[in-house]
Amino acid sequence: MTATLDSLPATDGFRMPAEWEPHAGTWMIWPERPDNWREGAVPAQAAFTAVASAIARFEPLSMLVSAAQWQNARRLLPSHIRLIEAASDDSWCRDSGPTFVTDAKGRLRGVDWEFNAWGGLYSPFDHDRLIAAKVLETERAPRYAPPLVLEGGSIHVDGEGTLLTTEECLLNSNRNPDLTREEIEQHLRDHLGITRTIWLGAGLVDDETSGHIDNIACFVKPGVVALTWCDDPADPQYAISRDAFDRLSKARDARGRSIEVVKLPLPGPLFRTEEEAIESVSDLASGGSMTRQLGERLGGSYVNFYVGNGFVLMPALDAAHDEEAAAILRRLFPGREVVALPTREILLGGGNIHCITQQQPVGTPG
Repeated sequence: MTATLDSLPATDGFRMPAEWEPHAGTWMIWPERPDNWREGAVPAQAAFTAVASAIARFEPLSMLVSAAQWQNARRLLPSHIRLIEAASDDSWCRDSGPTFVTDAKGRLRGVDWEFNAWGGLYSPFDHDRLIAAKVLETERAPRYAPPLVLEGGSIHVDGEGTLLTTEECLLNSNRNPDLTREEIEQHLRDHLGITRTIWLGAGLVDDETSGHIDNIACFVKPGVVALTWCDDPADPQYAISRDAFDRLSKARDARGRSIEVVKLPLPGPLFRTEEEAIESVSDLASGGSMTRQLGERLGGSYVNFYVGNGFVLMPALDAAHDEEAAAILRRLFPGREVVALPTREILLGGGNIHCITQQQPVGTPG
């Protein structure tokens, strides 16, 4: 069994690397929850297969799969993708998986945050609370277990001491109601090795995660942030994006640099169609009771891309803006292949490519 450590990562010399630093591989979770994924999750499984297959062209990929779905996943996924049996409640590995940290000696460890299903939004989540520990056990990576409710999609780092997040999420009373902003910042410093937190206000409109940062803004390199941008004054995202731009323009990172902001267009707006609605599904096995109703606005964002070894994997969501977004990402990541995949089926479940992936940086567990 891997060790659960009583010390703090930062004190031990560990930090969270930037997403663009070298990966040992990527983790994902196979979708099957019937009250979140329409048509028995068959369309979602096809979309996850496309994402996993694209990533596996560039780096190793491990997929957590329930026993009931093992044969189906093995049939659909390329043979070089590793399958690991593990029960889950849903398939958002960014949020239920561990945050990996490394040190100057090349050691790898993981942070297993408290998980409460986005402020208790969905139930059950007992299996998802164990995902991070199971991943770390599989890799034999020592585990830190801070007393902080946090999802991986709510934070983004530049690898040089700066963290981006939103007040809407981390200061939400459904996460850590007894902690102040200063106490939350201290946990981030202690467990991620960062020295400065840049706070944005709200996240993406109609993002059911309470404003995860990975739908509105992310570092693309130190000192440069990609920001979801809206030019329509009638859209509620218009004011939110301008507030974020203003905060970023005034901010300094951990090394004293000003922030260059690159605008990524907002797809859509996009809405759930009648064919995509799930009015109510009672699943006796999981006890789930989500609703996915006709006409709901979907939290679509091109910022929800994933950076790996030699690639950037981005969602294709809107023919009117897909190529514009891809061209911006090609400019921002000149040494990487930008791959666009149609991911509306993932968006229907409440997230996108970044939400369903979790990077494992290069390092030796120890």
